[in-house]
Amino acid sequence: MKSFVATSTAATAAEAGKEVAAKIAAGIDGAKLAMAYGSCDYDSKALLDAVAAELPGVPVVGNTSFTGIVTPEGFVGGDTPFVGILALGGDDVVIGTAGAARDTADCPRKIGRKLAEEAMKAAGKDCPPDYWYMVGSPAEEEYYIKGVTEVIGRVPFFGGSAADNEIAGKWWIYNGTETFQDGCTIAFFYTDTPFVNKFTGAYAETDDFGVVTKMDGDRGIAEIDGKPALQVYADWRGMDVESLKGAALLSESIVSPLGVKDRLGDLVAIRHPMNGNEDLSIAVGAKVVEKTAVIRMEGDVDCLVASVGKTAAELKEKAGAKPAAYFFVHCGGRRAAIADRIGEVAEQFVKEADGVPFIAEFTFGEYGFEQDGCNSIGGLMLSFSALG
Repeated sequence: MKSFVATSTAATAAEAGKEVAAKIAAGIDGAKLAMAYGSCDYDSKALLDAVAAELPGVPVVGNTSFTGIVTPEGFVGGDTPFVGILALGGDDVVIGTAGAARDTADCPRKIGRKLAEEAMKAAGKDCPPDYWYMVGSPAEEEYYIKGVTEVIGRVPFFGGSAADNEIAGKWWIYNGTETFQDGCTIAFFYTDTPFVNKFTGAYAETDDFGVVTKMDGDRGIAEIDGKPALQVYADWRGMDVESLKGAALLSESIVSPLGVKDRLGDLVAIRHPMNGNEDLSIAVGAKVVEKTAVIRMEGDVDCLVASVGKTAAELKEKAGAKPAAYFFVHCGGRRAAIADRIGEVAEQFVKEADGVPFIAEFTFGEYGFEQDGCNSIGGLMLSFSALG
């Protein structure tokens, strides 16, 4: 497998798409996939059309990223619109892609099944891939995964949810020259070259935990140990429950979210408390079920910054050899808390990549897996992958 990465901060989407794709075309022969991450300030359709004009026949997957991206150039974005592409190719890899907007007539699980079949067909295969990538809108990712898994079985995956700069639903998902705000895009990789993923929240566990005794839908924790969930969380942190109502909980919980352990204890999937409701329930960013234990996790901003280098180093050790490319998914909420220390994070990405092409995006949901476990999603997490 081979790779090449390029960026653009041109003034318009069309100019940026043309510039970044031209760099890719000059930097890698026979690209088989363009993983693209852009600014929600660009017209996404114009961006993708311009990329397609420069890279005819190359499938494009990706999404808008929260405030910026990181590449070997460092942090790209902030107040400047941006786009970056990580292109993959080589004779030892076959890639098939598929994507679709969320059709209200079909459930996400059914859409996932359809996309899996289409991605296999696009790759010219009738068997499961060696690993796969997904981007979805931050709402029903668990069910897209279930649908894909029903077709291909338990195959390792990676990726993240689309994001915008304001948590206002202004994100976009990329699928070729098509773009949509609600839906899913996948890529199936068929290759003998290795794939390694490190999926972690990189938080410390506390001794505050309880059992979810009542849910409101998939993502609303109503009660913990029979008590209003927001009151329990406030008591754990020694805070006034009123100070955690509404969107205040979103920012306050970045340094102290909730965690759910997998059945083997290898992974603590983070559940980001997103909103403190008036009925004292907690809206979280991923699915929780009743009779599950939730643990209060901790990690200050220093920990959030340091976790990037630590996790990237763990990924390198797990991989054992230099890969063709790195793909880093970093939570947008963590990025918001890090704020103007993003330069420190970028330096760690560049140092640990050690000359290997990479791109890091900032998402509103992170996807990954642990060996012997299931593919999973979380919030406030890091999903770092070594490809090839």
